[in-house]
Amino acid sequence: MYIWELADWPRFRWDGKALAQPLAAAQVKRDLLLERMERLSFELRREIEVLTVTEEVLKSAEIEGEALNRESVRSCVGGRLSVPDAERVPVDRQAEGMVKMVFDAARNCAVPLTRGRLWTWQAGLLPGGYPGFRSIKTGEWRDDSHGPMQIVSGPLGREHVHFQAPPAARVEAEMTAFLNWFNEPPAMDGIVAAGLAHLWFVTIHPFEDGNGRIARALTELVLARSENSPDRFYSLSSQIRRDRADYYDVLERTEKGDLDVTAWLRWFIDCFSRALDAAEQTCAGVLRKAEFWQRHALTALNERQRGVLNRFLGDFEGKLTAPKWAALAKCSKATAERDLKDLVDRGLLIRNPGGSKNTSYSIAVW
Repeated sequence: MYIWELADWPRFRWDGKALAQPLAAAQVKRDLLLERMERLSFELRREIEVLTVTEEVLKSAEIEGEALNRESVRSCVGGRLSVPDAERVPVDRQAEGMVKMVFDAARNCAVPLTRGRLWTWQAGLLPGGYPGFRSIKTGEWRDDSHGPMQIVSGPLGREHVHFQAPPAARVEAEMTAFLNWFNEPPAMDGIVAAGLAHLWFVTIHPFEDGNGRIARALTELVLARSENSPDRFYSLSSQIRRDRADYYDVLERTEKGDLDVTAWLRWFIDCFSRALDAAEQTCAGVLRKAEFWQRHALTALNERQRGVLNRFLGDFEGKLTAPKWAALAKCSKATAERDLKDLVDRGLLIRNPGGSKNTSYSIAVW
């Protein structure tokens, strides 16, 4: 039996005393992070938000096994935040739909949530309605024409059903109840409300596809509303991605349990707290980057060197090599090698240990 089949669904209950200490600790972490952000310049705050929102979009998609193009996502995020020097690259429609949803959730967190808004989000996530081998119903609730909505894993013939959602005939009534609750003035802490909204929505699973990504956007909406700020400086989806196995495990146990959701909320609060720890690291990285450029403000660099170093000091993944430099700077490998040698000679970069074919570089001094 699933929790939506219980007679008192959706009257969730939890042990407030058991959650009091971890919730208070998470609230203090969040307040300290937001206070720290307030003390930063507008430019640094905006850079941190570009990094945060880009990661939120990428990791929310990854949780569902989908890989979006990082450059496309970053370009779209930079454009929406009006970053003047953001690199503009072609943006694919799926990345654009994800970014648009995340920004709508945060920037319009005070606007009531409606069916139409959710339908628009879901249609944007699935442009054309073909994420796989068959057409997906978009822009409206699911109809279960392909059978019950189930979360399944395992090979054909030995499938394991992790969860089965309420029948499609119940979705309209279930979502009406959810939206009524969602749009009421919060009667609880915002972190708890975000955790409940996430669980409630994914349990209804109102769409044929896109439910997890929308649930995480709703989580961000509730958190932004509780903080009375649309600016996002931490990424919960990034932490959920790191804890994906535990995330699915606790969801399955909760959805197959009773309506005491203390264990889910404790996990959610702990995950939220870890996301704040990761945000502190992001902030520290941006500050180190600012210190680097301040230290080398008078160093004459060509446009390629300045552009690639800026990326390397940001959300660069992997090691910096001549081929990667050439790809980022859109130049030949020979030109990349000259740029790198010049930076090594001037003490901005150092060569990492390794053979000539695997030469990589690091920042010499932070």
